[in-house]
Amino acid sequence: MDAGRIEALLLPILDARRRDPGELVQILREAQEALGYLPAAALTLIARAVGVPRARVEGVAGFYSFLHLAPVGRYRVLFSDNITDRMLGSGDLLDRLCNKLWIERGKLSEDGLVSVDTTSCTGMCDQGPALLVNGRAMTRMSAERIDRLCELIRAQVPLAEWPSEYFVVTDNVRRRDAVLATESPAGEALRAAIARGPEAMLAEMKVSNLRGRGGAGFTTYIKWESARRATCRHAPPARYVVCNADEGEPGTFKDRVLLTSHADLVFDGMSVAGVTIGAEKGLLYLRGEYAYLLPALQENLERRRRNGLLGPALCGRADLAFDIDIHLGAGAYVCGEETALLESLEGKRGVPRIRPPFPVHAGYRGQPTVVNNVETLCKAALIAVRGGAWFAGLGTKQSTGTKLLSISGDVESPGIYEYPFGVAVSQVLNDCGAGNAQAVQVSGPSGSCLAMHEFSRRIAFEDVPTAGAFMVFGAHRDMFEVARNFAHFFAHESCGFCTPCRVGTSLVANCMDKIANGRGSQYDISEIFKIHRLLHAASHCGLGQTACNPLFDTLNKFRPAYERRLRSLDFAPAFDLDQALASARQMTGRDDPAAHFGFAARGVGGES
Repeated sequence: MDAGRIEALLLPILDARRRDPGELVQILREAQEALGYLPAAALTLIARAVGVPRARVEGVAGFYSFLHLAPVGRYRVLFSDNITDRMLGSGDLLDRLCNKLWIERGKLSEDGLVSVDTTSCTGMCDQGPALLVNGRAMTRMSAERIDRLCELIRAQVPLAEWPSEYFVVTDNVRRRDAVLATESPAGEALRAAIARGPEAMLAEMKVSNLRGRGGAGFTTYIKWESARRATCRHAPPARYVVCNADEGEPGTFKDRVLLTSHADLVFDGMSVAGVTIGAEKGLLYLRGEYAYLLPALQENLERRRRNGLLGPALCGRADLAFDIDIHLGAGAYVCGEETALLESLEGKRGVPRIRPPFPVHAGYRGQPTVVNNVETLCKAALIAVRGGAWFAGLGTKQSTGTKLLSISGDVESPGIYEYPFGVAVSQVLNDCGAGNAQAVQVSGPSGSCLAMHEFSRRIAFEDVPTAGAFMVFGAHRDMFEVARNFAHFFAHESCGFCTPCRVGTSLVANCMDKIANGRGSQYDISEIFKIHRLLHAASHCGLGQTACNPLFDTLNKFRPAYERRLRSLDFAPAFDLDQALASARQMTGRDDPAAHFGFAARGVGGES
């Protein structure tokens, strides 16, 4: 594509984004949609337009897995590589697609028509195997659907004309409680919060003892109060509310359901937070895998603006204003960490910040910012309507309210289940039909793995905390392979900022591969424990600190799955130098003893 054509396509995008360097990720994403990928000429033009060094633009583009600096296929197929998709046969389906299209995984076809690869998790664990085609989610894939997909690609049928049933994403809500059973009219929570006033709303949040549903469990009231009291660092003064919808933890898909069927509750929660802390702007960070939700969410925001629920003169109050923008992620698990998310919102690489300062004091663009999870904001909206005492009456004293669980794996009824905090793991397993479970991975790879003797434990911050993932593994599953998949996930998703995580996660994945290939020893298991301690103590952010959790848990609870693969109890090298020299011997036509490594050391024909 010539420079003139690139400029003609990019200028409207740059102008619509006000040539703001803080919008760089969105500019790059929209530029790629227009151009197919991000050629060097486009990066140069964008850098000049937004006024930042070209190296920074290329650095940002190279950070996100959904942005491409080289051509990709007109049909870009990405299979979900989550462990539950693998359990459903995604690996065989990927091989089937590649064989039928005569294409190698990770490569672009010679005609530029198609490229096939994997992505960490599409958030469709309850209806896999799943994949993305040009960003659109396809669920319940089968051999028949793969064959039909190949035919559609070969015939170059536009995606809009593919069978609509391939793109159906269902909520799969299996158990409803306080949130999922609520039919709250749009704006009800916002009007209730305005009627209460900021101080009274803060008081209700304190009584509720609502804790963040993203996994860390930080008290929401403290966040909101701190942001309200914090001094704005820049002029003009501004505060922000950020909704973290970057649901990247494998096995989690509850936010997808809330954004699909309860979007008004989410936006009400953001608005309640806005009027309470004195913010006039909200930002929803939507993970790139959920791009298909963007049109409906944008339409919802427009409807709220028409009805006076967003924008100036909020709910008819001339002294109140609050609006919401949606920013789309571009494929980076680490952006689920709140400071990495803020970096991405500011148009940068999603590298977690050093804390303090915390976002409530210096968040988005250096101003006081509240960052809450989607589910947390839904709960805040309900508290605005029903009061803090009602919410505190649900769950346990330390874990008030309800929790949404994303249940997948070896169960009869995968989907979303909502329970009051304090529910026993055994009850959840019974409800979803997991009678043959040997293990449950709670809160995704970074969480904890529970064995059968722990099924009496309870889902609560004081016992088993969770961000929502609940992955069940039957007795026939190999827990070593489960942990190995998680090890590769963390190695792939490390942002590379700090050496312990960048190197440590790769070393762990290599150790797991060595054991899987039958060349492992007790030495390698000891190395995994050493790396676990190092990562936990020295990593910059939570990704590295929790990267070895699944290995640590499975080694302690399912050690035979590792030991039966061990070659010896002593160190065994994974690299065979003599075998590596085989090609050199072949080229030189030599295969005599002196051409083999170790010949001299054995004292044959040389000094011993």
